[in-house]
Amino acid sequence: MTRSTRERILEEALRLFAERGYAATSVAEIEAAAGLSPGAGGLYRHFRSKYEVLAAAVNERAVRAEARIAAMGAADPALPVGERLTRLCGAGLAGVGEESELILVFFRDLGRFPELVEVVRAGLLQPMFDAVGSWLLSQPEYGGADLDPSAVGAVLGGALVHHLLFEETVGEPPGRAGRDRFVASWVSLALGLLPMANGCPREPELSQT
Repeated sequence: MTRSTRERILEEALRLFAERGYAATSVAEIEAAAGLSPGAGGLYRHFRSKYEVLAAAVNERAVRAEARIAAMGAADPALPVGERLTRLCGAGLAGVGEESELILVFFRDLGRFPELVEVVRAGLLQPMFDAVGSWLLSQPEYGGADLDPSAVGAVLGGALVHHLLFEETVGEPPGRAGRDRFVASWVSLALGLLPMANGCPREPELSQT
């Protein structure tokens, strides 16, 4: 699918902001990355300033992320709970990965722009944490659990964001735990929240696939 000039500018600008930082990225560099003549003013035919490019990219990515998060918890209730959790974790990691540039810009540069911090907070980060907690409450196996969904969502959802940030900035996963090990441990922790039965954690059926 052919990208419009506006789309190229937004995508390449966000990539450069994530790699170099907002202040270190020039309009001419954005133009060159987007296939325009650097320094010729092509960017200004679509945006009034570099800040307007950043704001548009943040707003549009946050809307996209919110729609993806809304679908993140979809799972076949007939699957064993361990498999459902594995899919939830995988979907969360994939979603965070899709928005890795936005998240990196958020933590690196958006402190200068509180109005954009609010966009990412309300459109990406808090909805993801809320979605994890709400998902647990919606599963029948957790019906008797004494859960604080907001806090649990912050812990489990925060682990997904931290995994991405650490890997992107340090160059290796936290604890050197690759994706498979991370997912397995994440699922084990979530299974540990299952309500107790006769003094012991209820044993869920785990998928053999």
